[in-house]
Amino acid sequence: MSNIASGNTIAAVAALIGDPARANMLSALMGGQALTAGELARHAGVTAQTTSGHLARMADAELVVPQKQGRHRYYRLASPEVARVIEALSVLAAEGPKRHHPVGPRDEALRRARTCYDHIAGRLGLALADSMQECGHIVLADGAGIITSAGTRFLAETGINLDSSPSKRPLCRTCLDWSERRPHLAGRLGAALLTRLLDLKWIARTPDSRALRITKAGESGLAQTFGIPHDWHSRP
Repeated sequence: MSNIASGNTIAAVAALIGDPARANMLSALMGGQALTAGELARHAGVTAQTTSGHLARMADAELVVPQKQGRHRYYRLASPEVARVIEALSVLAAEGPKRHHPVGPRDEALRRARTCYDHIAGRLGLALADSMQECGHIVLADGAGIITSAGTRFLAETGINLDSSPSKRPLCRTCLDWSERRPHLAGRLGAALLTRLLDLKWIARTPDSRALRITKAGESGLAQTFGIPHDWHSRP
C-alpha cells in the first residue's frame, strides 16, 4: 500500500482546511490547548450542530483528535505536522494581497508573543532564537538546528532536560513566523522552552487567545537568563 499523496488526496485535505469555519477552528487550536466543541463554535461563528459536523469531518481526515475527559469532549490538533501546515498557510495568507485591516490591541498582542501550537512565536520567539544563537547555544541553518554542548549545559541549568522524554520528533528545528517573516524555534526544544517559561511564570496564557503575556518576573528573568534586551518587543 502506497503512502504517496495524490493530487486528489491533497485537494481533499486542502478543501477541508479551506472552509472558513474549519480554518478558524484549526487556527484556534494553534494555541496548543484542547478546546471543547462549544469553544470552537464561538471561534468559528457557527452553530453547535454545524460545528459537530465540521469536527467529525476533520477527525476522519486526522486533522484533529477528540479527547474525552469526564463528561466533556475536547479537540486538539492531530499532530505537529498539521500545525506546520496551518502556520505555513498563515505565512502565505499574510503575504497575499493587502487588505484594509486596522491593527488593534489583539493583533499587536499576537505579534508580540503567542503560541504556535506547542512553541513560542512572535517577537518573543525570535528574540529567544536570536539570543541562543548569539550565545552559541544553538546553530540554525536551512530550517534545522543543533544544540551545542554549551547549549546543553545552559538548558540543564535552566531546568530543561530534553533527554528525559525520547521522541521521534526533531530535537531542534525552525518554523517560519507568519507575522515576523523570520524563523522561531520549534521541535522538542521549542516545546520545552514554552513549557519551562510557563512553569516559571515568566509568561502566561491569555484567555480565549493564542497571545502570551510576559509577566514582570518574566521581563527580568528573560533578560538575566537569556540575555534578551529589554526593548526586544519593539525591535523589528
